[in-house]
Amino acid sequence: MTAGRRPVKSRSAGYAFLAGFAAIVVLVSGAIFVGFGGRESSRGANGGGGQAAPASSGNWVGTWATAAAASEPDAPDGHPDTSIRNIVHTSVGGTAARVQLSNLFGDRPLTIDHATLALAAAPSAPAAAPGTMRRLTFGTQESVTIPPGGTVTSDAVRLTVPHSADLLVTTYSATRSGAVTYHPFARQTSYLATGDRAAELDGTAYTTQSPYWRYVTGVDVWTTETEGAVVVIGDSITDGITSSPGANRRWPDFLAERLRTERGAPAYSVLNSGISGNRVLVDGTARYAYNGPSALARMERDALSRTGVRTVVIQLGINDILKSPGPIDPAAIAHGLERLAAQAQSRGLRVVVGTLTPFAGHRKHTPEREAARQRVNERIRASEAFDGVVDFDAALRDPAAPERMRTAYDSGDHLHPGDNGFRAMAQAVDLRLVASDRNTRVSAD
Repeated sequence: MTAGRRPVKSRSAGYAFLAGFAAIVVLVSGAIFVGFGGRESSRGANGGGGQAAPASSGNWVGTWATAAAASEPDAPDGHPDTSIRNIVHTSVGGTAARVQLSNLFGDRPLTIDHATLALAAAPSAPAAAPGTMRRLTFGTQESVTIPPGGTVTSDAVRLTVPHSADLLVTTYSATRSGAVTYHPFARQTSYLATGDRAAELDGTAYTTQSPYWRYVTGVDVWTTETEGAVVVIGDSITDGITSSPGANRRWPDFLAERLRTERGAPAYSVLNSGISGNRVLVDGTARYAYNGPSALARMERDALSRTGVRTVVIQLGINDILKSPGPIDPAAIAHGLERLAAQAQSRGLRVVVGTLTPFAGHRKHTPEREAARQRVNERIRASEAFDGVVDFDAALRDPAAPERMRTAYDSGDHLHPGDNGFRAMAQAVDLRLVASDRNTRVSAD
C-alpha cells in the first residue's frame, strides 16, 4: 500500500498501525507453535508425549524416531569440520517440522554450528528437493551447544512433509565435539562431507557413505490428520537388522503402511525405538555397548516421552534368554515386561506386548532356552498386565516344526525374520490393539 501525498502525520499513523498489526501477527504466529522444544539440556529426551498443546487446530506428533544406542567407537573426538547428512523416513506428514538432537553419550559439550532440514530429492539420496531446504534454529539461535547427556529440540520450520518420505537432517560442527551419540544399525545410508555443507542442495560434496544415524533421534510434524503415535520398543527384530537396506521394510515400517492405507485404521504414526541386542533386564556390556541400556532403563527416554505417544508396543525378551551374563529366568523376564507395561500405563498409555519368536536352528538354540521362551510366552498370553497381545510366535513359526521360523520368513540365521517375515509380523497386529480404550483388552488369537 502506498501513502501517496498524504500528510506526514497520517503516514506516521499508518506506519504505526502497520507496525502494531505486524506485531500482532507475530504473536499469533508464535502462539500457533506453543510447545516448541527450543533449548533443552536435561538428561534423556525432551518433550513429554506432546503435553504442551499448540493453540491452533492440530497437534505435534512424532513422524520418525530412533533410539540413541551408544557412542561411536571410532570417533572419540567427534567429526570436526564435517557435515553429517542423516537420511530418515517419515511415517506421517504435516505442514511444519522440528528435529531432536542428542548428546546422550557425549563426554563433552557438543556444539552444532549449523543444522538444516530438507526433503530428499530422491529416496536415499543426499540431494535436497528444490525449495525445501530450511535452516534449523534453537531458541531463535543458529547454533546450539548441548551438554553431555542432554538433548535439544529445534524451533519449528514451515515445511510440507509428506508421509513415507525421506528427509535430510544435516548437522555441522566446526570443532572437536568428543564422543558421538549414534544408532549403529540404521539399515539406511547416510552421508558425510568435509566443511560446512549443511545447506548444500545438490549433495555432490557428500561422498562418504555411512550406515549410522548420528545425533538425530527424532522428527515431529505439525498435523491436523494424525491423532497420535505408536512407539515400538524392541531389539534387533524391531530395529530391522536383517531388513533390506534403504527399503524401509522393518516390521514397524510395514505397520505404519497399514495404518496409513487400511480403511478404518487409527490415524497414528509409528516410531521405532528398537536397539539391536537390547534386553529387558541388563544393560549392554563394555564389549557390546551398542546393545544399549536395558529397556527398563530407557523406557522413559525412548518411548514414554515421544511426542504424541498413545500406545507402546513391547517386542523384547529373546536376548535375555540368549545372552550372558546370568542364568535363564523366564519369570524374571516376564516380570520385567510387566514392569515396562506398568511404567507406560501409569502415564495413561495403552500397552501391547509381543510373544517371543521361534529360533530353532540358530547357533544359540538349546532345549533349555527353548523351554524358557515357551514359559515366557505362556505368561505373556495369560497375563492381565498388558492391554493387548500380538502373537508374533504364532505368526512366524513353521506349523510342521513350531520351534522354527517358516523358511519363507527366515532371513537365513534362524533368529531374525527377513522382509517377508517383517511384513507377516505387521500383519499379525490387530489394529484394534493400538487404538482401543485402555480398559478394553484385546487378546492374541
